[in-house]
Amino acid sequence: MISLTGAGTLIRLALRRDRLLLPIWIATVTGIVTVTASAIAELYPDMEQRLALGVTIGANSALRALTGPVFDPASVGGLTAWRVTTIAAVLASLMSILVVTRHTRAEEETGRAELIGAGAVGRHALPVAAVAVVGGANLGIALLVTLSLAGQGLPASGALAFGLAVAGTGWVFTGVAALAAQLTENARTANAVASAALGLSFLLRAAGDSTDNAALSWMSPLGWAQRVRAFAGERWWLLGLFALAGLGLVIAADLMARRRDVGAGLLPPRRGPATAARHLGSPLALAWRLHRGTLLGWTVGFAVVGTVFGSLAASVGDLVGDNPQLADLMARLGGEGAIVDAFLSTEMGLLGLVAGGYAVQATLRLRAEETALRAEPILATAVLRRRWLAGHLVWALGGATVILTAAGLAAGLAHGLRVGDPTQVVRVLGSAMVQAPAVWVLAGITTLLFGLLPRLTALAWAALVAFVLLGQLGELLRIDERIRDLSPFAHLPRVPGGEVTAAPLLWLAGVTVALVLAGIAGFQRRDLAGG
Repeated sequence: MISLTGAGTLIRLALRRDRLLLPIWIATVTGIVTVTASAIAELYPDMEQRLALGVTIGANSALRALTGPVFDPASVGGLTAWRVTTIAAVLASLMSILVVTRHTRAEEETGRAELIGAGAVGRHALPVAAVAVVGGANLGIALLVTLSLAGQGLPASGALAFGLAVAGTGWVFTGVAALAAQLTENARTANAVASAALGLSFLLRAAGDSTDNAALSWMSPLGWAQRVRAFAGERWWLLGLFALAGLGLVIAADLMARRRDVGAGLLPPRRGPATAARHLGSPLALAWRLHRGTLLGWTVGFAVVGTVFGSLAASVGDLVGDNPQLADLMARLGGEGAIVDAFLSTEMGLLGLVAGGYAVQATLRLRAEETALRAEPILATAVLRRRWLAGHLVWALGGATVILTAAGLAAGLAHGLRVGDPTQVVRVLGSAMVQAPAVWVLAGITTLLFGLLPRLTALAWAALVAFVLLGQLGELLRIDERIRDLSPFAHLPRVPGGEVTAAPLLWLAGVTVALVLAGIAGFQRRDLAGG
C-alpha cells in the first residue's frame, strides 16, 4: 500500500529549495525554443528557401545526426521542430535527472531522508514529492513553450505537440533518474548513470537518423520526441508512450526501493584497498583521485562532439549557400573569414560555454567535500586551507583546458581529414584553446562564492546561464552591448578566420587570478561548513 503522509509538505519544501533552480531551467528551455522559432522565421521568410534547406538536410547525414530529420521543411514550425526538439528535450531531461537525484539519493546520502522518515512521513512521500515537482516543472515547460510558439503565429496544435514532446522526454528521464537512484549509494554516481542513459539515447537517435535506420531511432526517447511530428501531422498517440514509459520506470524504482535499506544501494560499493597508495599523500593527488572520473567523462564527450562538428564543417557551405541572410549571420557570429571558419568558430564558442559547466561543477566539489564533512579531517592535519583549495582548482582549471583541447584536436582532425588539409588541426585547436580564459573566469567566480558566500555557490550556475543567454540571445533580444560585454566570452577573439590579440586573454586570466585570490582569502577567514 502506498503511504503518502507528508507528501504535500515535502513538495512545498522541494519547491522552496529549488525556487531559483527550476525557474532558470524552465526559462532557458522556453527561451531557446522561442528565439529559434523567431530566427527561423526571419532567416527563411520564403517557402522556396525553406524547401531548399529541407533538401540539404535530407542529403546531409551529419546534420541529421546532430539535429534529427525534418518532416515539414515548407513551414516555419516544421523547421523549428527539426532544429530545436533534440536540444530542448535534452535540457528538459538533464533538469529532470539532476532535480530527482537531488531530492532522493542526495537526501539519503546526507542522512536527511532518514531524519525525515523518523517523523510522521509516509514511506513513499519523499520520492513521490520529487517526482511530482519534476513532473510539474516539465508541464510548466510544455505550457510556456506552447504559448510562446502559438503566440508567434504557429499552429496551436503543433505548438502543443511540441511542448508535450519535450515534457514527455523529461518525464521519461524522471523515471530513469528515479531508477538510477536505487542502484548506488552516491548521488554523483546516480547522476552519472542517468546521464549516461541520456547520452546513449542521443547516440541511438543520431545513429538511426543519420543512417535512416528507424529501428534505432525508435529505441530512443529523443527519437520519440522527433517522431511526434509537431507541425507535420502530429502523432498524438506517441504522447501516451511517454506517459507509460515514465510511469513504468517510476513503478520499477519503487519496487527496487522496497528491496534495500535507507541509504544503501542495490549495487554494493566497491571496496577500496586497506591502505592508500603513496601517491595520494598530497592534496593535489587526492583531488585528482576525486576528479579523474568526471574529467574522463567530459573529455570523451567533448572529443565525440568535436568529431561531429569537424565532420560537419566542410558541408556547412551547402547549408547556407542558398540563403545570403544566414551566410551573413554566420559570418558575423564567427568572424571575418569564410563561412566554414565562421561555423567552426561559432561551434567552438558553444563548446566553450559548455566547458564552463565543467569548470563550475569541478570547483563546486570544494563545497561538496566541505558539507559532507570530508574536508574537516584533512584540514585538521598539517594541510593548509589554501593548499587544499588549490589542489581542487588545479583540476578545475586544468581539466577545463584538457576537455577543450580534446574537442579542438578531434574537430581539427575530422575537418582536416575531410578537406585533406592537415594544417586545419592547428587552426581548429587554436579556436578551442582561446575559450579557456573565459572558462577560467567561471571557475574564479565559483571560487569567490565558495570563499565568501558558501551557501550561495549555486549562483555560479546562474552566472553560467547568464553568460549563455547574453552570448547566444543577446543580439537577437537587442540587449545593450555594455551589458553583453559583462560576459567573459564576449571578449574572445573569433578564430579561425579572425585576428588573435593577447590583451583580452591576459585580462581574463588576470580577472581569474583576482577572483581566486579573493576566494582563498575569504575561505581562510570563515568557519568550515558555515557561511
